[in-house]
Amino acid sequence: MAHPKTPLPNAAGIPSSIHYLYDPTLNKGTAFTREERDALGLWGLLPPGINTMSEQVLRVMGNYRRKTSDLEKYIFLAALQDRNQTLFYRVLADYLEEMMPIIYTPTVGLACQEYVHIFRRPKGIFISSRNKGKFSKILKNWPNKDVRVIVITDGERILGLGDLGVAGMGIPVGKLSLYTACAGIHPSWCLPVTIDVGTNNVTLQNDPLYFGMRHDRIRGDEYDSLIDEFITAVQENFPHTLIQFEDFGNLNAFRLLNRYRSRACTFNDDIQGTASVALAGMYAAMRMTGGKLTDQKVLFFGAGEAGTGIGDLIVRAMMDEGLSREKARQCCWFTDSKGLVVKSRQRLAEHKLPYAHDFEHHTDFVDAVRALKPTAIIGVSGQPKAFTQPVLEEMARSNERPIVFALSNPTANAECTAMEAYAWTDGRAVFASGSPFAPVNLKGTTYEPGQGNNAYIFPGVGLGVIATRSKHVTDEMFLAASRVLAGEVSEDDFDRGSIYPPLLKIRAVSAKIAVAVAEVVFDQGLAGVPRPDDLRAFIQSHIYEPNYQSYV
Repeated sequence: MAHPKTPLPNAAGIPSSIHYLYDPTLNKGTAFTREERDALGLWGLLPPGINTMSEQVLRVMGNYRRKTSDLEKYIFLAALQDRNQTLFYRVLADYLEEMMPIIYTPTVGLACQEYVHIFRRPKGIFISSRNKGKFSKILKNWPNKDVRVIVITDGERILGLGDLGVAGMGIPVGKLSLYTACAGIHPSWCLPVTIDVGTNNVTLQNDPLYFGMRHDRIRGDEYDSLIDEFITAVQENFPHTLIQFEDFGNLNAFRLLNRYRSRACTFNDDIQGTASVALAGMYAAMRMTGGKLTDQKVLFFGAGEAGTGIGDLIVRAMMDEGLSREKARQCCWFTDSKGLVVKSRQRLAEHKLPYAHDFEHHTDFVDAVRALKPTAIIGVSGQPKAFTQPVLEEMARSNERPIVFALSNPTANAECTAMEAYAWTDGRAVFASGSPFAPVNLKGTTYEPGQGNNAYIFPGVGLGVIATRSKHVTDEMFLAASRVLAGEVSEDDFDRGSIYPPLLKIRAVSAKIAVAVAEVVFDQGLAGVPRPDDLRAFIQSHIYEPNYQSYV
């Protein structure tokens, strides 16, 4: 995106020279060159010395590493983003493996819990029932008019932390930071949105610093009309925009996805992104163990949006490998708060019915493991320590290489730790987690557990969808993303015990996923642009690199 080469006045009447220092999209700090300082009238407004961006990164990292808590690091990075956007994304790109646990899970969960207490500056758009009938007008207040991706939450199910109301805004902000850091989507194309429909969190309602709506959550037709108005407003103002639903509660997540997936360019990351990264883990586990996907029996601990989303995509993948839908569903089993999901149970939620098999009911997870003898267990419950020692020992008795995915976030909510997974299976587990765990040394062997982070999937999918101006987002796109991601796991990764590639490769992986997604878009006739001769070059042309531009 080109910037003006002469000083600009601004609406607040701030002198144009200062504008270059105060606007985070323009600011280069001490990296403004002598020529730029001459042309823009910056002499005297900065120290006389000039730093390169590399030197600025060193300063940032020195200050960052002096912070004594992860929350302080989060606040420091948020302030950098508010001050110098290009430098912020340069730091993320160069140190993504170190930054990922801070800008997203697990630290972003704590930041959301503390959001109203650490609030500095708004990022994104806040809309509420108070603004009903005016959503389109409110979206026009956003300064960037070329919005291409929106992440929206209503704050009801923030990670595994529950209802955080308007304080859930940290999630859309964090997700969009990863769109840029992991896939090179230009930050000016990104818009975080929180729709405030109230909160059932009494602690927040009674917090004097809470700045959201202090009433219980709106439900039913009134809620649906607000979401419908928002989707319509987006299509009016930003007609080529991808809308990502994020951290909506089970009551609404499936409904909204089913309602809008054929009416808008939209997906739900908790359902489809989680499914795609988990399926990639299963594909990679098959490569590691020499197994076959259609021979697996998967038992889920948790039957919400993440679990059934994974199950649905595994079924699609198994169908691609020759199974009927019915046979593929027989390979996926679920437990919820009342135990094993089976046909004899009454009043099951609609999304659980396809996986309610004819089998005896077990209330305890370990009993279900003993009875079913699954080859893989996948935790998506938000219930910590659910994969107990008896559960994991039973998995090890039934399987030479038991597959154990503890995917709940944040780290404190993981169904088991990496150490527990390896120790209680005698080092034989194929393990992955949703939040990061440190390497584990067990009996002289070091294991580096892979993180099944959605950031491996949604940025690349988003890039492919945005570049092609796809009309919709389909399951085939997530299947393609899973296959690409699994194919990027090397033998060295397997030797370390990981079924995901290092985060250091995520930008290159995202570009490959974007190419595969674009292929699906064109093949399905969903593209809003002509098919280019060189698809890789086409995708590359849409990737933003966080480097300073010259103003002279």
